[in-house]
Amino acid sequence: MTLLVGAVLAAGLLLCASPWLWPHREKDERPAAGRGWLVRLIDEAGYASVPQRTVVVVIIAVALAAAAAVWLITGIPALAVLAAIGGASAPVAFLRSRRLRLLKARRQLWPDVCDLLIASIRVGLSLPDAVASLAESAPAMVRPAFAVFARDLHSTGRFESSIERLKTSLADPIADRIVETLKMARQVGGTELTGVLRALSSSVRADAALRGEVEARQSWIRGAAVLGVVAPWVILGLLALRPEGAQAYTSPEGVLVICGGAAVSVVAFRIMVRIGRLPEPRRWFA
Repeated sequence: MTLLVGAVLAAGLLLCASPWLWPHREKDERPAAGRGWLVRLIDEAGYASVPQRTVVVVIIAVALAAAAAVWLITGIPALAVLAAIGGASAPVAFLRSRRLRLLKARRQLWPDVCDLLIASIRVGLSLPDAVASLAESAPAMVRPAFAVFARDLHSTGRFESSIERLKTSLADPIADRIVETLKMARQVGGTELTGVLRALSSSVRADAALRGEVEARQSWIRGAAVLGVVAPWVILGLLALRPEGAQAYTSPEGVLVICGGAAVSVVAFRIMVRIGRLPEPRRWFA
């Protein structure tokens, strides 16, 4: 049993340390489509300035802390391994939750951004100046990204490269559609830009209203999933605090019960979350 626990922990540490063990290209040299899932998750969660290594270190530290705490409290190796896995997944779950919160909050703001662009274009501003003016008039949540765009545009004078950095900074599927629309209008010209932005604004408003209504009706599914998964493990933890319970769960049969329960909990939770989750729009233009 000791060898099995040591092998599992060694494999986990090896996987966590893999970014340093295998060579990879720098972040700026990689195309957006070929970037790792963790880098994309960090950007979309609003932590684009945080290096990937910092997040990996946090994941390792949380996993080791959770495993050590469970080991000291219960003395059951199988529970310590599961605690390490759960601790390692906690930062990732936090980033995914924050990404979803940002997407939901920003979804309400993009129609206003489109309306501001339409107003700026109608008063005679050029397309670069209209986008740069959002640094002062855009909603507060997205205003810093447009402020960076304005500084970048004023220093380089290159609209295409500046707006590509803006798209990377925003990391939002609706923002990608707006940016691609502005790029096409900049390249080919035409008088349909305001009409396209107005149609996009109406579409996003309708989608946000429908999603808000459906998510409000299905919010109980996720709460039931969390409660159904957490409750058995709370009971298991209370049983493991008793000496006879700890002895039972350190036996091969007890380890099998713990591993089987963990597998069933993960599968059931994923199914429940899948049932109650609406598909999020993908970043096709990323």
